Amino acid sequence: MDALVDIITLENLEQKMPRWDPASPNHLYALVDMGSNGIRFSISDLSPPQTRLLKCIYRERAAISLFDALSGSSMVFPDETIKLVSQTLARFSAIALDDFGVPPSQVRVFATEAMRRAQNATAMLEAIRAASPGLLVSILSPPVETLFGAVGARSGFADVKGLFLDLGGGSVQMTYLDTYAATSGLPEDIVGPEVAAALAGQSLPFGAARLINVLNSPDADAQTSEISQLHGGMTNAFRALCAKFPSLATASTEAQQSKDGKEGKGTPGIDIYLCGGGFRGYGSMLMDNCPIKPYPIPAVGSFTLPGSLFCKTKDMLEINKSFDGKIFGMSKRRRAQFPAIVAVVDALIAAVPPIRSVTFCSGGNREGALMMSLPPGIQRSNPLTCLGDTMETSAPFVPGAELASVENVLDTLRSAFPPDLDLGATTTIFGLQLGALYASRIWTRLGDDADTNASAALHNALSSPNQPGLTHLARAVLGITTCARWGANLAPIDEQMHKSLRALMDAANPDATFWADYTGAVTAAMATLIRRWPKSQRAIKNNVRFRATMERGKRLQIHLEISVSEEAARGVNLDHLSDLFKSVGKHKHEGKKADVTINLLA
Repeated sequence: MDALVDIITLENLEQKMPRWDPASPNHLYALVDMGSNGIRFSISDLSPPQTRLLKCIYRERAAISLFDALSGSSMVFPDETIKLVSQTLARFSAIALDDFGVPPSQVRVFATEAMRRAQNATAMLEAIRAASPGLLVSILSPPVETLFGAVGARSGFADVKGLFLDLGGGSVQMTYLDTYAATSGLPEDIVGPEVAAALAGQSLPFGAARLINVLNSPDADAQTSEISQLHGGMTNAFRALCAKFPSLATASTEAQQSKDGKEGKGTPGIDIYLCGGGFRGYGSMLMDNCPIKPYPIPAVGSFTLPGSLFCKTKDMLEINKSFDGKIFGMSKRRRAQFPAIVAVVDALIAAVPPIRSVTFCSGGNREGALMMSLPPGIQRSNPLTCLGDTMETSAPFVPGAELASVENVLDTLRSAFPPDLDLGATTTIFGLQLGALYASRIWTRLGDDADTNASAALHNALSSPNQPGLTHLARAVLGITTCARWGANLAPIDEQMHKSLRALMDAANPDATFWADYTGAVTAAMATLIRRWPKSQRAIKNNVRFRATMERGKRLQIHLEISVSEEAARGVNLDHLSDLFKSVGKHKHEGKKADVTINLLA
């Protein structure tokens, strides 16, 4: 093979991919993904201690379809495409090296299906090298593309267990990843589950760009044959994965038994994670037509829905055909490819037993490559613990002060919940592991009025960066709870956003909004008595204490006792503390109530 063609395989991955060095003076990495439908470029900052967040500080996309550019059966790139791609990569290289100071050894370019199929791939590589001397372009083998895609998709979550599919322009990949198996005695220097998923991965030549060309052709027999091959390929891919992963085979059997009316164990069904532009387009269509209207979170990454809604392909196809307006998140090109996307989804539905849930992922090859450069311990860490390190001004510098820890603050909030309530299993900031991030926001924005801060909390849930671990449900719980901390007195323009976020929470757990309102009220009471981040744990316990009990009957009733020191109560209308909890009931939480008594500490 030509010396210019650098192919990354599972066998040479360790040698070809630079490893992240915690001692490096520069933690910027620039990656380009030369996909079949577009060329994506990003620069990420992997500085510790937030390395796991894969923080993206710059991103850009060039709308160049390499697959469409391949002409005829010869599969050759035209000269104008070669020139355009080489100039685009030269621009990206200059941005990385000159504008951001990324070390040359930490700039990588990956190519996938279109470059694998092109007869004149060498000519493309020569042009890129001439325009950008020293820039290394690597072609990913199908197993490595599967590996990067799956690991990139799962990078947005702490743990995953399910099928992973990536739909690009030229191909679709399927594999199975179970990160719960990552701690099953594997040595720290072996990335077991990820490589196992890549080795088992199935790559099918049915990308959206390729498939739409067949569906748009006048040859009905060719269309029938293509769809038949797609369904057969998807079914065979799923069966192959079941043969290699016993846990998937078991889940499939139980789901099928449930479908046939037989008794299965637990909640039956297969969980699926989808990435790639094609699937994200389908996710955008589903979001636009979600029962929660308008759907409050704009980013399709981490959008989760039940399989019953995911399977409404005929409805989505008809909407795409009949609706002339703009559908957020979908370009004209993606809508033109939508029948091909639906064909792939239909094949997936036919191949897999009852689908329990579907989650759309924002990560892809670039995030996967970054994750694979990290030590296994960081890869498998919970990204939410890193989010807790982004505390900004929550604990300001106070000369000579020994500030209370985040855990001190959270312990105080936890004491306001009944001891017989399993907080770890509740849909709250605690159950979703958002405690540290929430605590960091309690005493921020103290110079703004409460109504402004309540509004800002909601908008932050929508517009905050798409950070790993922060699912749509987590965003909603964090936004509604922080809004309640500031009283949730909202202007009409924010009321609809508030309503939609609450609907998202109710869909996950009907108790979630009650606990968010309650947590916010408890926080507001604490922040009324302790005006800024407490100077010590003693400063909290000496001034405010909570004690809660719970009654369960026809309704859930929380009895909360707030004990306040004389010093903290000075100048405070204690009736106001009780009034803070009236908001818990104003949303008509059916069967749930909180009552409060206040006394002075002895």
